[in-house]
Amino acid sequence: MLSAVADAGYTIPTPIQAGAIPFALERRDICGIAQTGTGKTASFVLPMLSLLEKGRARARMPRTLILEPTRELAAQVAENFEKYGKNHRLNVALLIGGVSFEDQDRKLERGADVLICTPGRLLDHFERGKLLMSGVEILVIDEADRMLDMGFIPDIERIAKMIPFTRQTLFFSATMPPEIQKLADRFLQNPERIEVAKPASAAKTVTQRFVASHSKDYEKRAVLRELVRAQTELKNAIIFCNRKKDVADLFRSLERHGFSVGALHGDMDQRSRTMMLQSFRDGNLQLLVASDVAARGLDIPDVSHVFNFDVPIHSEDYVHRIGRTGRAGRSGAAFTLVTKRDTKFVDAIEKLIGEKVEWQNGDLNSLPPAEEGKDSERPRRNSRERGGRDDRGEKDRGRGRGSRGAASHKSDNDIQDNDVQVIQAAPVKADIVKNERKAEQKPQNNARNNRPYPANDDSRDRRRHRDHDDGPTPIGFGDDIPAFMLIAGSAKV
Repeated sequence: MLSAVADAGYTIPTPIQAGAIPFALERRDICGIAQTGTGKTASFVLPMLSLLEKGRARARMPRTLILEPTRELAAQVAENFEKYGKNHRLNVALLIGGVSFEDQDRKLERGADVLICTPGRLLDHFERGKLLMSGVEILVIDEADRMLDMGFIPDIERIAKMIPFTRQTLFFSATMPPEIQKLADRFLQNPERIEVAKPASAAKTVTQRFVASHSKDYEKRAVLRELVRAQTELKNAIIFCNRKKDVADLFRSLERHGFSVGALHGDMDQRSRTMMLQSFRDGNLQLLVASDVAARGLDIPDVSHVFNFDVPIHSEDYVHRIGRTGRAGRSGAAFTLVTKRDTKFVDAIEKLIGEKVEWQNGDLNSLPPAEEGKDSERPRRNSRERGGRDDRGEKDRGRGRGSRGAASHKSDNDIQDNDVQVIQAAPVKADIVKNERKAEQKPQNNARNNRPYPANDDSRDRRRHRDHDDGPTPIGFGDDIPAFMLIAGSAKV
């Protein structure tokens, strides 16, 4: 294990690692609190590798269990096990949604030393009889506040009852509010609390700024584009939105304006989410528009900027979002777009982090008034989309109603030139519309008759005058007598 750590380039442990690893090796319960990006994952992966060196897993009976709130974070922990445990022969099973049950069942049947999963998929396998949890020795709940806050409390309580009471439980999170701490105490027995930083504090390597904006979405998108273009040192960035719909809308907007951008949210299938995240890691995408599914624990070491398109409703999410940059001692920048309706959320954020955030180019009070009709993204509707009403018709109706009295006081010399142009253009436009309607009716008549006559065919004239034929009325068959009627011996009439 020490050889694998050296190959990874680590020489000195971070404060959370130095504080948690010794107690974890003593099989003590741990409640670890540290800023995001300080190496909490290695704080439980490394001691678990040491404890798992002895023994061997049996089929469908995992030895350790790690619960994660999102699929991406679970996959990231699995990658850390592969990196740190490359010299071990441990079986690691990843149970997340969006992947077939058959592949996961085969891994469980071989025996899993480490089981990394989301709560929902774990319960699915257990209910199908594919898992026995009586052999679990270590339980890790990563991002504990998010797990409990996202509504996983009943699932975690149910999972805890499946696991032996003598287990070792490890809690790690960047924030631990008091109400969440009370819930976490249910799963910890005489825990060792390791707090290497103030709870919910932002990293000092991140430069934070608030940016004033108007509340309309197209105005915020314009502010965001100008802000992104103004960053001379921008290498890549994550842009956070509160809702999945906003993620999709902002992604399409940035794509239309020529940015290298991708999207990531919970409604995407697992394959698309994995490919999008990997493309961003590899540098194929410069911007990643994401929901809070990317805010927790994702380790993308070299993110230079974070933009909050929406102010997070929960102030703890702000710490996690801006923690995607400024990781591992690097410097980063975080910009948050703030509207007047976001003031209470801004106050909660500043109260949580215990400091005032500077404004970029003035606060909301110095914001210039919104300019109407400057939405360059929304295509203007034509007269047909407005129900056949054009601008001229709206003006004429307005002049005929509300401004009729005011117009009566105008003299002939007060009439504007554009009024004269509108009056003169009206009959011309009406004639054009009339001619267009006539032209549209001609092919309809031909289609109704269903007789495509050639241009120089005389039958067209006969068809046109068939109701006005003044010639003699034919009797019987006329001149066109069928051949069988001319057979000799036929009866004569």
